[in-house]
Amino acid sequence: MYERYFGLRELPFGLTPDTEYYFAHADQQEALNTLLAAVRMGEGFLKVTGEVGTGKTLLCRKLLAVLAADAQFMTAYIPNPTLDPLALIEAIATELAAPPAPGQGPHALARNLAAHLIECCAQGRRVVLCLDEVQAMPVETLESLRLISNLETEKRKLIQIILFGQPELDTRLEDRAVRQLRQRIAFSCRLGPLSLADTDDYLRHRLHVAGYEGPALFGKRALRVLYRASGGIPRLANILAHKSLMVAYGEGSTVVRARHMRLACADTEAVRVRPGFLRLAFRGRR
Repeated sequence: MYERYFGLRELPFGLTPDTEYYFAHADQQEALNTLLAAVRMGEGFLKVTGEVGTGKTLLCRKLLAVLAADAQFMTAYIPNPTLDPLALIEAIATELAAPPAPGQGPHALARNLAAHLIECCAQGRRVVLCLDEVQAMPVETLESLRLISNLETEKRKLIQIILFGQPELDTRLEDRAVRQLRQRIAFSCRLGPLSLADTDDYLRHRLHVAGYEGPALFGKRALRVLYRASGGIPRLANILAHKSLMVAYGEGSTVVRARHMRLACADTEAVRVRPGFLRLAFRGRR
């Protein structure tokens, strides 16, 4: 595509959460520091919320990568939020390398999981469970998480649970049926959109990781168009940056101009802009 033209090793604005591209802006770094401190203190429940595209899954994977480098931690990651309580226990056990025997009932599953967690504790290991997209989790499964979290010794919890979800998760936790779980959340973090300055740094960071070493690729006006159209949401910024680079490449330009960015906006359904904003792209304005 345009990698060789712009001097890149790879495409810099992919949508797959890649920890190599983790950008530690204020919200992300504060959330990561909070989560790391909390799991090391042995807190039971933690929660991270943020709008679609603000980097919750990337933060989760970054956290898992940091914990994986520490031998005292054992981690489990569950990306599917629509599991029923029994399927959730099976998934956790499988992630922790203790797969259940076929046909086991709920009590046997819970007993075997508890035994495995006790064994991990005896080995000096802390178990951390991360669940993504929890706003879509059934209420009965949320309540089963609380019951799992009841497993503890006299000194500490046998498993720590981190919930990642969209803002609707906060509404879900207002349900009276899960009020006990809500009371057990020790720390909460909220990921917000990037500022204009952060967006500029974010684009430069991703380009640098992808191997770019030249002058600024995005003109100042192009950057403002991207920021206004994306609202500072990293996922939308990735989409617009990628498409605008394609347009610039197609025209033989070595810099992304505002017109290129407006064309990228015109091709992106998720972007909402004022009337007349995109028409500028088709008048040849820069």
